[in-house]
Amino acid sequence: MIEMPKRGKGREASILTFAEELIKIQNQIDFKVSARGWCYQLEQFGLITKAEFDKVESLINKECRQRGYLPIDFVAEEESRKFSGIEIPNESSPLEFIESFLNDVLIAERYYTPDWWEGEDYYIQMVVEKIDLKSLFGPVCRDYHIPIATSKGWSSMLQRAEYARRFKAAEDKGLKCVLLYCGDHDPDGLRISEFLRSNLDDLKYIHWQDGEEGYDPYDLEINRFGLNYDFIIANNLSWINNLITGSGRNLASPSHPNHYMNYVQDYLAQVGERKCEANALVVAPAQGRLLCRQAIEGYVGEGAIERFNNRWLVISKEISKLREDTGVKASVEEAIKIINDGK
Repeated sequence: MIEMPKRGKGREASILTFAEELIKIQNQIDFKVSARGWCYQLEQFGLITKAEFDKVESLINKECRQRGYLPIDFVAEEESRKFSGIEIPNESSPLEFIESFLNDVLIAERYYTPDWWEGEDYYIQMVVEKIDLKSLFGPVCRDYHIPIATSKGWSSMLQRAEYARRFKAAEDKGLKCVLLYCGDHDPDGLRISEFLRSNLDDLKYIHWQDGEEGYDPYDLEINRFGLNYDFIIANNLSWINNLITGSGRNLASPSHPNHYMNYVQDYLAQVGERKCEANALVVAPAQGRLLCRQAIEGYVGEGAIERFNNRWLVISKEISKLREDTGVKASVEEAIKIINDGK
């Protein structure tokens, strides 16, 4: 049974044991969660309370990861923080390198990406509030070839411009565009979803360096599919008994400048002084993925995956036939034989 490390003598050993138990739990789930998400896991076991979340995040990050008790990549991290431009030297010889490319020609269909949305009615993208949701929903979105990103609160201008550009391209092809959103259940979390359209509308007059113009979201359908109150109650997700925002101020306090605004007062009247963070879904992954899948299939239908697979099979057969008809297959196989004979 996992136990929280205690202060005093034997703490180092207890931290090591704690880290080992976290690894055992991680091996039982198929996605990474953030340090915050681990707090929800531990709360589910009755080991910590909401008041201890910050302390436990620090324990995981500073005492376990930083000191080597947990792998540094044990938790999910924001992709925007990763380095780009990293070059890894090839371990194969130039001859082996060429041979691998020739072999790839014989299975080129595996690397071909068709226009999955050709012939569809809708084009869908998804934005989520927390990295844990991106990890959780990622496999479902891959099944349906749907781009997914973490919005980071109000999201960056460039991020909005990039997914707006994809919507514009889809609308130009006659598709109806849908933005699916899932985030925290709190006054500002609900408000963010309502303001997604206006945030995109702010960028409709932009232009790109390649001359592409901005996107008018007038016809965009925005669907906030979670976290919603009924889902939280039905799945017994965890509430936090305060409305403290990222700035450290409490929306439930009359001293907060937004306290008397309608959106805050309506929320307090309906829900009370509590909130449910999107990270809470990490303790109900099956229900969370079902929620995501149902939101997507509300537009593409239950047969979408089969349609996508059939689309790929058509392309695969076409590429295979071209390989045969053009003589590429025979030429490549002969080249590979020459390479192997010369080794």
